[in-house]
Amino acid sequence: MTLPPPALAPAPPASQALHSLVAWPPEVLDTWLRRTQERLGVRGFGLPHLNLRAPFRTDLGGPELVAAFRDVLRGQEAFEVRIKGWKRLPHVIFLECELSPALARLHALALSVGPSSRAPHDGPDYTPHLTLGLGILSCAEEELWDEVKRLTPPVDAFTVTALSLTREERGEVLELHTFPLECPEEAQERLRVAHGC
Repeated sequence: MTLPPPALAPAPPASQALHSLVAWPPEVLDTWLRRTQERLGVRGFGLPHLNLRAPFRTDLGGPELVAAFRDVLRGQEAFEVRIKGWKRLPHVIFLECELSPALARLHALALSVGPSSRAPHDGPDYTPHLTLGLGILSCAEEELWDEVKRLTPPVDAFTVTALSLTREERGEVLELHTFPLECPEEAQERLRVAHGC
């Protein structure tokens, strides 16, 4: 007798699910961050990523949300992210990234998608970063910080060529859609063709 597979809990309604727009670090940095997390016994939420918009809730369904982000990201160019260094807040340690004009513009564009909730870390308080450890116990913070502040990431900058719309489901971050960004040469060619040159 064959039993049917166990039923999975249905995905939460769109308004309950948490979505984000993220950039993934390059393989060398991603691997280094994950190995460092494992060695130190810490982790962030999901795989290492840079939020261009903090997790938000919306009543837009998946296809509508993808279409809305596709509209605001159309024609956006790839951009460089520069790593500033380690930063520590209560119970959190992360690699802070420079808020370049390109990153600030993309953050503002991401915030224009809605209707949706807005996190306190968005808008003027937006600090681009890659989380090393989240929920660090107070009794371990000093010792961990002493070790982390001596670490040097394998890169000090990287180029982002795509952004991903994600959804948190059952404690995991799922990638819903990838939005490729144009390289500067593609953007120049598109403009040249549009102007009939």
